[in-house]
Amino acid sequence: MSEKVRPVALVTGGAKRLGRSIALSLARDGWDVALHYGRSAAAAEQTLEELRALGAQAIGLRADLDIESEIEELLPRCARELGEVQCLVNNAARFEFDTIEQFESERLRAQMQTNLVAPLLLARNLHRRQLAQQAPPASAVVINILDQKLFNPNPDYFSYTLSKAALHAATTLMAQALAPLVRCVGVAPGITLPSDDQTEEGFEQAHRVTPLGRSSTPDEVAQAVCYAARARALTGTTLLVDGGQHLWPTERDIMFLAR
Repeated sequence: MSEKVRPVALVTGGAKRLGRSIALSLARDGWDVALHYGRSAAAAEQTLEELRALGAQAIGLRADLDIESEIEELLPRCARELGEVQCLVNNAARFEFDTIEQFESERLRAQMQTNLVAPLLLARNLHRRQLAQQAPPASAVVINILDQKLFNPNPDYFSYTLSKAALHAATTLMAQALAPLVRCVGVAPGITLPSDDQTEEGFEQAHRVTPLGRSSTPDEVAQAVCYAARARALTGTTLLVDGGQHLWPTERDIMFLAR
């Protein structure tokens, strides 16, 4: 059997939307891809077909990120079916609207589980597997998908923002704790795809509210992920891919300013 030459990436929430674009870009960039999904089985199968058409080996891994035993099994399953993961993209996210007045502890716990706990467990397991293999320095990378609003805060999506702020802090802490084997990088998009009940017209208007006159597209965010995956000197930092959206502060989330 010939030696495997393509490295393996695991993309959580990779079946559709931004995760799909990231997975496809990684495949084009020479990665084999493990596609995690939760309830989006049909979308995952379609994306897997597209990945294989690009010449990548690709597998789907269903797991509920609310169940820690299923999180813990993702990397071992990938290793058995595709190979050891060298790039982990923590893309899966729970995105629900609330304000401080609507705050409920259960909503925060749910978003923390998906947006923080699952990425931490996966990153820790990646590091443990790298240790067990006696891998060379900087041979694996964790890429956390964040949000430009961490650099341009407003109180909308209160619990979501808290969970992403925690993941941003964890990006720095993990870059220190998991070195030298594993790098950790954040990628923070601006408004990239329509959310909730936002109209297409409202999205297009909001997408233009940046110094460059346009925010990020899914492909542009994916390009940043591919760069971070290959840039071996990059760790403990976050790439903002938002057309400069974070430079124009707003009192409300941008989607409420253009609907």
